[in-house]
Amino acid sequence: MRIGVAGVGRIGAMHAANLAELADVEQVLLFDPAPGRAAQLAAASGGRAAAVDTVEDLLAADGVLVATPTATHPDMVRRAVAAGTPVLCEKPLAPDLAAMARLVEELERTDVPVLVGFQRRFDPATTELHRRLRSGEAGAVYLVRAVCNDHLPPPSEFVATSGGLFRDCLIHDLDAVPWLVGEPVTEVYASGSVLVDPAFADAGDVDNAVVTLRFAGGAHALLSAGRHDPVGYDCRLEVFASRDTLTVGLDERTPLHSLDPTGPRFERPWSSFTERYHGAYVNELRAFMDVIAGRTQNPSPPRESLLSLRLAEACEESARTGRPVRIEQEVRA
Repeated sequence: MRIGVAGVGRIGAMHAANLAELADVEQVLLFDPAPGRAAQLAAASGGRAAAVDTVEDLLAADGVLVATPTATHPDMVRRAVAAGTPVLCEKPLAPDLAAMARLVEELERTDVPVLVGFQRRFDPATTELHRRLRSGEAGAVYLVRAVCNDHLPPPSEFVATSGGLFRDCLIHDLDAVPWLVGEPVTEVYASGSVLVDPAFADAGDVDNAVVTLRFAGGAHALLSAGRHDPVGYDCRLEVFASRDTLTVGLDERTPLHSLDPTGPRFERPWSSFTERYHGAYVNELRAFMDVIAGRTQNPSPPRESLLSLRLAEACEESARTGRPVRIEQEVRA
């Protein structure tokens, strides 16, 4: 297959490198509006990638991965679908819920596959957790706890356009946790602070936040995210249920200093989300190619991604007002 990548910044370049390593990918086509950027990345690919000059050239591929800035996602996805080209779009599909809802309605009137890039759905341990919870093997969920901390703060130019901590970082938990639990979220409470760098406040953002989700059955989820962990990148999740207690992301690279004499020790912590979730990102690309080939159903469809953005907007409202936000309409992940 030939797979195109629209936007070759940090995420797009990562996807391009991963695609170039897959045996089923004959060629990676690269497009970026910044002059010379795609050509420079192609030159460093050892012949596996080629830069193209226009979006139309890119859409001649068998599928296209959209990794451009969030505000451009709807236009890029519409152009790809109009050309009949399957799409894997980085989250979120659109910058706000109203725009995303309109886009989802349009996409569901076509037969062109569109996947939304929530890579945790393709992480082996997380998918096994999903199986155990959805099958009932672990019993009824009592509580979910999730942590996601960057090792180093993102660059200031990214902060200004990221959409904020809730939409950029916590949106992964806002997708994954309801997907795991399998119940509607009925209430959201969130609070955020600026503790790392005043630049986040200048951008109207926070750099540390906590979120509580209440589910229809009475279970809760406690989510936290931060932009700086001096020890390393830390992303893990715990589920307390009636038959078992399960965790994802706890291994010899989890950046935790245990003060107990027999506690776990780590030598080489995770440095970033791209390293921690490398396997998940590769699995996501393989799933995309399987969808293109008709070998599997879409594992991350656009309608399901409505929930995470809706919850992110509720988090922002709650953090702004200091009050819980009811989620009236039922939306299942």
